[in-house]
Amino acid sequence: MRSIFILLISLAGVMLSAQAGYTIVVHGGAGNGLKPENVSPQRQEAYTQGVEKALQRGAAVLDSGADALTAVVEVLSVLENDSVFNAGRGAVLTYEGEVSLDASLMNGQNLEAGAVSGVQRVKNPIQAAYAVLQHSPHVLLSGSGADEFARLQQLELVSPSYFLTQKSQRALKRYKARFGLETSELNTNAKMGTVGCAILDKNGNLAAGTSTGGMTGKRYGRIGDSPIIGAGTYANNATCAISCTGHGEFFMRYSVAYDVHARMAYKKQSGSEAAQAIVHEILKPAGGNGGLIGLTQSGQIIMEFNTSGMIRGYLKEGQTPVTAIFKD
Repeated sequence: MRSIFILLISLAGVMLSAQAGYTIVVHGGAGNGLKPENVSPQRQEAYTQGVEKALQRGAAVLDSGADALTAVVEVLSVLENDSVFNAGRGAVLTYEGEVSLDASLMNGQNLEAGAVSGVQRVKNPIQAAYAVLQHSPHVLLSGSGADEFARLQQLELVSPSYFLTQKSQRALKRYKARFGLETSELNTNAKMGTVGCAILDKNGNLAAGTSTGGMTGKRYGRIGDSPIIGAGTYANNATCAISCTGHGEFFMRYSVAYDVHARMAYKKQSGSEAAQAIVHEILKPAGGNGGLIGLTQSGQIIMEFNTSGMIRGYLKEGQTPVTAIFKD
């Protein structure tokens, strides 16, 4: 009788966990330029509206019964279509005046992952990453090959001119006027930005994704952390789902997204403890600016950054979106 009672309690716990509801967390990039005096009220409102729209899309998809992975793709597609963010339509330009788009996606349930880098024709790079996860034996595809793979998967392709916004063209002009042909300044002074999402669904499954246009004026096929599993994106149902934003070279060197998982799994740190240590005690002293968002298996929200601002927000099932840009 005692064993049956214990079994019933255990089953009840599983049912409560499965019905605990979902949580969505997003970021729209971090940077030291995100200060109230530098960002107009109109731009602040555009960031907030963009984040809220993405969160609400994620909620609608999850309410329809979709899983965390599908919802991450939907959330990031919304942000990629919003030219206010440095991803998809709003991506910054390379030194040659073109886009070079990166994205990655990871499923915490089975550790499957997909990523693309340097694509120039795919309207929504995160959808290409999803196609790689679903239909390719590989994890990361790049350049024209990734564009061709997306075409074969019947994803929407656009003319490169689709990505040439006035905002990105002005940014490149300012960059060239300041730095000219110098590349030594590229990684430390170029504007940074990324969009990312982490979701815990009703079934307790985690997923994360990241998408970016990279850095203004980047050259020589430079690739940042966003399409690198373990650096810019990581998800594992045992611990957490993480998406990063910032100076990608440092996030790659320190395997930031994976390190949050590792600290939770092996050091038994909480998600917040792990993120705080990595962002402030490892990245910052090394010169790496940026931040990350995420969720733990228990539903703890993670939002940590060492810059003056990070566009961010979250939504819990049945509640309204919560957003922020600057430090509290």
